[in-house]
Amino acid sequence: MAEARTESHSRELSCGHCGSSLELQPGAALLVCRHCGTETPPAGADGNIEELDLGEWLASLEQGEEAEEVLTASCSGCGARVERDARLSADACPFCGTSIVAEGGSHRRIKPRSLLPFKIDRGSAIESFRRWVSKRWFAPNDFKKRVRLDTALSGVYIPYWTFDAVVTTQYTGRRGTVRQTRSNGKTITRTSWRPVSGTVHDAFDDLLVPATRSLPYDHLEELEPWDLSDLIPFHAQYMSGFRAESYQIDLEEGFAEAREQMDELIRETIKRDIGGDRQQIRSMRSDFRNLTFKHILLPVWISVYRYKNKPFRFLVNARTGETQGERPWSRIKIALTAAAAALVAASLLALEYAPTLLDVSDIFRSL
Repeated sequence: MAEARTESHSRELSCGHCGSSLELQPGAALLVCRHCGTETPPAGADGNIEELDLGEWLASLEQGEEAEEVLTASCSGCGARVERDARLSADACPFCGTSIVAEGGSHRRIKPRSLLPFKIDRGSAIESFRRWVSKRWFAPNDFKKRVRLDTALSGVYIPYWTFDAVVTTQYTGRRGTVRQTRSNGKTITRTSWRPVSGTVHDAFDDLLVPATRSLPYDHLEELEPWDLSDLIPFHAQYMSGFRAESYQIDLEEGFAEAREQMDELIRETIKRDIGGDRQQIRSMRSDFRNLTFKHILLPVWISVYRYKNKPFRFLVNARTGETQGERPWSRIKIALTAAAAALVAASLLALEYAPTLLDVSDIFRSL
């Protein structure tokens, strides 16, 4: 199996008029020259999205992938290895912001076959970051002052695997029926079980598995859903001005993660099929057919900002604008909020008993 790496690179195209770099204009589907402003439509997005046979690729252990020479760089901050433009004398890691040092190297990989182009532009992403910062109520007081709202944003294509499968599962288990009776004033709950068996069918389409370890899984999950129905065939022109990380989680590991997701969903199907009040699954045997996969790239704006010399990340789904981020916490604000909540609770408790205290005092006054 090919060695897993964290790699990214910028694929820049040149303007046919002045030779300067072209950059994809998010949402407009145009390549715009940074120098003269010439607009060029990218390659057509027509064509079929190719599904690859999973069995064939796993059996070949990815020996069919194409090799390409790349200039790599090591990040001393997070350990990532990134591709970078040979024309650049300095670069920064898009995942932690640390300066990186160039070194030579090459690798083999399965090339991406489709992607979602950037739709949210840089300005909109910065505005999302601005709103997000303004709502961090439990951040330290000087957080908003220290964080630059115009902080640099990197447009990065994140690698993913998608998997399709048709699954037939035979199972055995038990169906539980709950009955309640009353005895000596107490409610007694009993469950009667009986054995069951059956067959269920599941179909999975574009089950999504991140192929990166550079970003926390829960952050990526919060960026969902993705409009995968709008995937277009891969073309290098859609990469111009952006970076693209190569997968760290290879095809075999990706399918293992997909199998766990599938098994969980299959169990839900079995429980519905068992019915009753409670369900137990004793065994399940699944037959997988029509197993296919895609290697795709999904667009994310990433900002790495520092607070007291510690890096924090902010992510924007460059299709929908969904945001997710990391931030420092103020222990003082949290403690004060907890104390205020306790004070309110004590006040409410006092108000609850206030009428009783008032009635007692009235009685003493009447004596």
